[in-house]
Amino acid sequence: MVIKVNVKASNDWQMLQPVPLLDEIVAISPKLKLQAVSAIENIVDDIPSFWLDKSQLTKLMQVLKHDLNQPFDMCFDITAIDESERQHQSSLTQDFTVSYHLRSYQRNQDIRIKVALSNSDKSLESVCGFWPNANWYEREVWDMFGIVFKNHPHLTRILMPNTWQGHPLLKTHPARATEMDPFTLPPDQQDKEQAALQFNPEAWGMKRQSKDSDFMFLNLGPNHPSVHGAFRIVLQMEGEEIVDCVPDIGYHHRGAEKMGERQSWHSYIPYTDRIDYLGGVMNNFPYVMAVEKLAGIAVPDRAKVIRIMTAEMFRILSHLLFYGTFAQDIGALSPIFYMFIDREKLFGIIEAFTGARMHPSWFRIGGVAQDLPKGWEGLVRDYVNYLPKRLDEYEKMVMQNSILKQRTVGIGAYSTQEAIDWGITGPGLRATGFSWDLRKQRPYGGYDQFDFEVPLGKNGDCYDRCRVRVEEMRQSIRIIEQCLNNMPEGPYKADHPQTTPPVKDRTMRDIDTLIPHFLNVSWGPVIPAGEVSMSVEATKGIMAYHLISDGSTMSYRTRIRTPSFPHLQMLPLISKGQMVADLIATLGSVDYVMADVDR
Repeated sequence: MVIKVNVKASNDWQMLQPVPLLDEIVAISPKLKLQAVSAIENIVDDIPSFWLDKSQLTKLMQVLKHDLNQPFDMCFDITAIDESERQHQSSLTQDFTVSYHLRSYQRNQDIRIKVALSNSDKSLESVCGFWPNANWYEREVWDMFGIVFKNHPHLTRILMPNTWQGHPLLKTHPARATEMDPFTLPPDQQDKEQAALQFNPEAWGMKRQSKDSDFMFLNLGPNHPSVHGAFRIVLQMEGEEIVDCVPDIGYHHRGAEKMGERQSWHSYIPYTDRIDYLGGVMNNFPYVMAVEKLAGIAVPDRAKVIRIMTAEMFRILSHLLFYGTFAQDIGALSPIFYMFIDREKLFGIIEAFTGARMHPSWFRIGGVAQDLPKGWEGLVRDYVNYLPKRLDEYEKMVMQNSILKQRTVGIGAYSTQEAIDWGITGPGLRATGFSWDLRKQRPYGGYDQFDFEVPLGKNGDCYDRCRVRVEEMRQSIRIIEQCLNNMPEGPYKADHPQTTPPVKDRTMRDIDTLIPHFLNVSWGPVIPAGEVSMSVEATKGIMAYHLISDGSTMSYRTRIRTPSFPHLQMLPLISKGQMVADLIATLGSVDYVMADVDR
């Protein structure tokens, strides 16, 4: 839905021309005053967006979550923007903006709510009472920006250590090591850091389950085996039964969003590869689509199909690794060796296309880095004929294995409603029987031209989460085969001045072409001021990039919404009552990587 309204240059919170969704909200709560975001702010993603006075936040969230006929039942993301250095901003902007991105599955519609905050009053009411997964998002906003959420159940740092000074996503915080003093750790500070690591259960929000029970703890991590990255879970035990757990993240945090503020639009692409480091070009996809949307770049058909084909290849690569490690976590050692052979064959094709394997950084603003090599059809056809037979063998080896079934059927189960409440997307949501795939519900990048099914489970347990991913690999093969049989002719990159790298045809003959080429490569393209959020159905769920351009060669704000972040937040709910061995199976079935969580 595109909002087009006439905006008055004023600082009050008066309501402007209503749009249909606004009509519904006002009909339920006439005293609510929402200000529709105008074309002046150049929000180009067609998400209905509104400014709201902070005093009305709780009232509005009550309406959106509970009172609307088709409510906004999922909190997709919460983030913030430090507006202190922004040149292109609306009259309602203050020092900070907190942005709430909500989704209604019944409507197949999103909404964005913006709340302006001043430096003198950086506080808001928590919305955890409406959406439980808002807990971690609000903690992250406090950690990164210092914005306080009143009545939050446990507002502590989440990505940075408790001893960290400052809030890294403030514009005043350094973005490079060269802007800071050399790191030192004198003995007295080392003692303080060690003391801060001592475990205090009350400080983690844990409590005794009864007056007759005592704290019994098991520390799982931060290690790699069974938790797929540097990740710590503190388990509270009653005998062998888990009665509570606290996931502890942040060990992989590398400041990917902060780096987005210091790299050119083009040079940031390799950083995206390292988010879900098993997703390859799938990480590039939402980022380049967001930049293309801001710049008004139309991607050629051939580039669209190449992107879809390689993205589905990485879906297979990621799912094969999940399949093998999931079986290994449960005790079946053979499958992973066979599946790594399948991955190596597919990596050989990726390497032939891109010159790299896991992190090719191959998508470009406007298309892809280069055209497909000669003979690519034979490589791809051999693989689409090869993999289905291997999957049939794994069906007997893994999915029909009686021990694996005993360890996974009915374990770590959750309902569709619980999945939506906690922000679960992708295979984890579809395993509950809820058919929602972004490639079908909101086709992007050309997916509307492809024929494939959406695999579903029914129990939302470990077994169904694995089953859905196995069937998704078969559907990816279908999509790749359609790409193979229907690859369009034409350019692999748009002929647009903002594409990167720019066309080089006349650079050595014409100074008027050489200079723009040099600037576009060294400084990067200048992307028009605006705001956009673009999502893809990535390997582990929905990944989105929310970009804000201030009309510069670099992003003003880069927000990365990853699927694994909310997925791990749900662990206390689904692990309660499990044995430790069940938790290992549950962790494996979630299919996460910590770089996707921590960024």
